[in-house]
Amino acid sequence: MGSGIAEVSARSGSHVVVVEASEEAAKAGRARIEKSLDRAVKGGKLEPSEQVAILDRLEFSAELDAMADRQLVVEAIIESEEAKTSVFRKLDEIVEDPSAILASNTSSIPIMKVAMATRRPEHVIGIHFFNPVPVLHLVELVTSLHTSSETIETAEKFSSEQLGKRVIMSQDRAGFIVNALLIPYILSAVRMYESGFASKEDIDQGMVTGCAHPMGPLALADLIGLDTTKAVAESLYEEFKEQLYAPPPLLARMCEAGLLGRKSGRGFYDYSK
Repeated sequence: MGSGIAEVSARSGSHVVVVEASEEAAKAGRARIEKSLDRAVKGGKLEPSEQVAILDRLEFSAELDAMADRQLVVEAIIESEEAKTSVFRKLDEIVEDPSAILASNTSSIPIMKVAMATRRPEHVIGIHFFNPVPVLHLVELVTSLHTSSETIETAEKFSSEQLGKRVIMSQDRAGFIVNALLIPYILSAVRMYESGFASKEDIDQGMVTGCAHPMGPLALADLIGLDTTKAVAESLYEEFKEQLYAPPPLLARMCEAGLLGRKSGRGFYDYSK
């Protein structure tokens, strides 16, 4: 479960178990949440007592077995169909309640692909949060052909009533609503920069000042992560086979070079300073 998702869930009063790939990753996840809560306290958005209460509702583990007694599990690992399918196959064995919901935070992978790795596809749904999760209020609910009405109702109530999110419903196509529109826009900006038509600063400034976007497409790609942007684009291209979804060569080269955006310290912009 992504740290932002865990933080929002814990703020809502839920008891949350956060599973990371290793003990070091679990410690790092807790540190990110603590840092985020510290900022909220310093900004006057949270009382110190509330911060303590939130952290008390969080558990961190490096073992998927910690999910055995859960009624709702949200997967938020790397954007890889193979990796996600493997996790869902394991969760299907581990989670004891046969009616428990297994949800994916995938940005683009069709939910049916992970649902069919389980014996309970009717209880599998997409709950797609947006980064940063504590700040952005949108959640996409993605239903497959097997998702039951009970699962949809429970996931919608959890997202809207418990987490206070604005819910939109999407059918099960790669990219869903937001990324099916957003990723071609970002890829067009990459192609424009790659061709030498305009500087990255002017491309971004054009969309910020001219279209009132909070940030430009190249800065947004750096925030999302260029590897994630590329993975979503590949998922869209695999589904639709349309050229506008194909990752530009520059995006592929930057990912191969480890220039992944903010998380690596450098992408289209340098964040190491």
